[in-house]
Amino acid sequence: MNTEKTSLRAKAPKAVIFFLVGVFLLVSYHIALAQQPERMVRISEIEIDPAFLEEYKTILAEESAASVKLEPGVIAIFPMYQKENPTSIRILEMYASKTAYEQHLKTPHFLKYKTTTLKMVKSLKLVDMGLIDVATMPLLFRKVKEDK
Repeated sequence: MNTEKTSLRAKAPKAVIFFLVGVFLLVSYHIALAQQPERMVRISEIEIDPAFLEEYKTILAEESAASVKLEPGVIAIFPMYQKENPTSIRILEMYASKTAYEQHLKTPHFLKYKTTTLKMVKSLKLVDMGLIDVATMPLLFRKVKEDK
């Protein structure tokens, strides 16, 4: 019986060590996730004066292309319009972080867009979105291929 007690005492510290290592890894993983910058996703809901619609769409297309091409923190700026109401514009905006969004607001192409379209916009609503499936985000645009 002394041999069994000695064997159990020898195994107990190993189990405690494995448990503590597991807890440490779990806590480290959650800390690493918490330290990653939170993605920022927004939907802009914009109503455009019909008299300026074509001009607005041209300016918006230039701004969104420049943002995605020139700014590493801009994941997507994807403008759309409602088919039944073309003056009702929606823009899906995705940024690597809030800091990336704040930097975007200071860029020459955004400032040009904002100042030149001010008279064209009848209303603007910015809707910040929460993310449900962050793990899928890197896969979103891999399926999109350019038409050539």
